[in-house]
Amino acid sequence: MLMPRSTPPQADFLVIGSGVAGLRAALDLSREGRVIMLTKGHPLQSNSIFAQGGVAVALSEEDDVAIHLTDTVKAGHGLCRREAVRVLVEEGPDRIQELIHWGAKFDKTGGKFAFAREAAHSRSRILRARGDATGNEMVRVLMAQASRQKRIHRLDYHFTVDLVVEDGRCCGAVVLDENSGEQFILPAKAVVLSTGGAGQIYARTTNPPNATGDGMAMAFRAGAQLQDMEFVQFHPTALYLPSSPPFLLSEAMRGEGGQLRNNKGEVFMQRYHPLGALAPRDIVARAIWAEMAATRARHVYLDVTHLGADFVKRRFPTIYATCLRHDIDITEEWIPVSPSAHYMMGGVWTDINGATTLPGLFAAGEVACSGVHGANRLASNSLLEGLVFGMRAGVAAISWVSHRPVPDLTRQVVELRHCKFHQLDDAEKLRSSLRRTMWGQVGVIRSRESLIRATAQLSRWERMVSKPFATRADLEAKNMVHVAYCVAEAALWRENSVGAHFRSDFPETKRPGWSQHSQLFLTERSTGQSGQRQQGQVVALKTPKTRSRGR
Repeated sequence: MLMPRSTPPQADFLVIGSGVAGLRAALDLSREGRVIMLTKGHPLQSNSIFAQGGVAVALSEEDDVAIHLTDTVKAGHGLCRREAVRVLVEEGPDRIQELIHWGAKFDKTGGKFAFAREAAHSRSRILRARGDATGNEMVRVLMAQASRQKRIHRLDYHFTVDLVVEDGRCCGAVVLDENSGEQFILPAKAVVLSTGGAGQIYARTTNPPNATGDGMAMAFRAGAQLQDMEFVQFHPTALYLPSSPPFLLSEAMRGEGGQLRNNKGEVFMQRYHPLGALAPRDIVARAIWAEMAATRARHVYLDVTHLGADFVKRRFPTIYATCLRHDIDITEEWIPVSPSAHYMMGGVWTDINGATTLPGLFAAGEVACSGVHGANRLASNSLLEGLVFGMRAGVAAISWVSHRPVPDLTRQVVELRHCKFHQLDDAEKLRSSLRRTMWGQVGVIRSRESLIRATAQLSRWERMVSKPFATRADLEAKNMVHVAYCVAEAALWRENSVGAHFRSDFPETKRPGWSQHSQLFLTERSTGQSGQRQQGQVVALKTPKTRSRGR
């Protein structure tokens, strides 16, 4: 139920974010205590809602978990944490069956589930709902289930400013009420981050406007370790229209037989990979980029006209309707597409139970780096990851808080009350400049020269945002700067090309150190006060041997 603002917030557990991972964590946490879910803006603006293609799970007669594991590890280019992948594929079927038991309605054909195939999958294992609205259906079911739990309370339009750290333990958060402008501290025994990704740090992204990397930024400032931040997945096919933001055109369109054509009308993907249009996403994205450069075009085309109008309308109703609003009838016309930032494989490092390097802080979903995706996410594994590791994070948080009281944060409350807030001169201009810099310098193709330029500019912006701010717009800009700097710094460190990370000056994948993971952390931890921090240097290091096992 929605908590009235007049009620003094009290919680055993905080869940920051309300997508698939956060909702699934909250359901378990509610068995052991009071849960408050913090959501910036409206709860139906999460990345999960916009997930079209489906959820990958080994449930069909032709599939099994071992094959799903092999496909995932192969797509991850040898940088997956095998133990995490095993957890994902083995526990995934139970989590999906659980959703079905709660009322999820996945598409069927002839009374059986209709499994689709997407790039880099060797079997048809993609469950979908309403054609291309799978994420929406999963969130609907989870929200309905959460609404039945009296111990789960929502605070919508509440932006989480920072995590509170006391005695080396995460024990709450600084929260901004977006309606009143008030900032307050919310104590908790444990915190679960499920804030999604950071696609908005790029000028072209399939992510909604609220995907500003808040969870990664606040965890980083609190002293938690980030990992693999250089691995940003660029979806090959986002609708390209100069006057509108990119709109994702599901990989399932190519799975059903859609073809990519350059501006000469040529089908080109077979020149780049034997699987053609169904090659892994990183390869397709770079192939499109190469074709755009060779033909001096701003986009290529996705052609589904040969699939038949009735089939296209039935299989992709959301995509068909959206494109029609932009005067593109995809049953009759080729669709202009180009790559866009889509998914963060890196994030807040966690073990297989969602625990981060900061005691009391857990993470799940796109904000986390569970090790499942390695250097390149296998299509449609993300919703499954949210379910599986959302539950695991909830269970682990319950175990961790055993016999731990809610901490006394009186000192932090007093400090926040006396904090002097600042205002950026033009947050929207900073946001726009950052997005253009990241797209041009830290995008699909990178180089030492471009990354040095980017990190230099981001370092200047970091100094601009080092103060405490009072508004959501300013705070989001601050988070975007911090996350963008981490991505650029990690990309500069990785002097090889692997998966979604491609260096034009180091195109080889097997250079020494290629199998190591980047780590990023502050050299000095934050004080836990809103805005008043000792900002340390970002450091990218090789993973110790004890953490590079199980790739």
